[in-house]
Amino acid sequence: MKNATMHQLRVFEVVARHCSYTRAAEELFLTQPTVSMQMKQLTQAVGLPLFEQIGKRLYLTDAGQKLYTTCKDIFDRLSQFEMDIADMKGMKQGQLKLSTVTTTKYFLPRILGPFCDRYPGIDVSLKFTNHEGIQQYLHENSSDLYILSQVPENLDVVSYKVIENPLVVLAPYNHPLTKERQIPIARIAEEPFIMRESGSGTRQVVQKLFDRHDLKLKVRLELSSNEAIKQAIVGGLGLSILSRHTLALEGMTKPLAVLDVAGFPIQNYWYVIYPSGKQLSVVGRTFLNYLQQEGEQITEASAFFN
Repeated sequence: MKNATMHQLRVFEVVARHCSYTRAAEELFLTQPTVSMQMKQLTQAVGLPLFEQIGKRLYLTDAGQKLYTTCKDIFDRLSQFEMDIADMKGMKQGQLKLSTVTTTKYFLPRILGPFCDRYPGIDVSLKFTNHEGIQQYLHENSSDLYILSQVPENLDVVSYKVIENPLVVLAPYNHPLTKERQIPIARIAEEPFIMRESGSGTRQVVQKLFDRHDLKLKVRLELSSNEAIKQAIVGGLGLSILSRHTLALEGMTKPLAVLDVAGFPIQNYWYVIYPSGKQLSVVGRTFLNYLQQEGEQITEASAFFN
């Protein structure tokens, strides 16, 4: 491997991540023949094939998979070194990689704005997914921090409770129940519901609530988007239970109503987690401290639903 260059390893990491020469060339702003030549030279240095072509698909060989894991470790360590040096110089710079559930899109950008203003040397990579996707990203150790509403019980992680996430019952503004107060949960159980997919943290909380009251959740429609659920509520397809943060951008039109149901809002929270034993980067630790100290305040100050 002494004949392999850092440039070849960086090209390989991108090809391996996409399993595509074409997409790697696009990301690296190189021509495809250049990428192919770099991989040919790296293969010669390793002495074993790194990829195999089956049909139109490109796959990593065992040697390629081991090199890919090694490359990620090398580049993570180099990135950590650069952040440490910047910190020693009194600067905060580097890339902050976040994986977060989709509902955080209603408030996380408003938190990231002031953070990036304060630390202009930090670039943010933000990936939205559901709770199952977060677990996959955790397994791959692909991010610095992970933000979600339910801490996985089957994974060894460090968790911090950072921001309140109240869950409320939503209905169309003209629904008969909007005129009632302290509605029993048994009453709303009679209504059809529109719910997030089974991998959603909110869905898990709601299901546990209904199970605790020995009630059946009548799911008429299952959707993977909060916005689609809100539109379905307005369309009269049923009620739903969502994070109150999903109302943050409703403005003054208010086509939805929050029902006054006994035991609601459910006091839930947003958590920041990362694998136990993981050493947070300077940038990751800086953002975690920022969330703990100022996240709640920024979220409340910028929300329209208060």
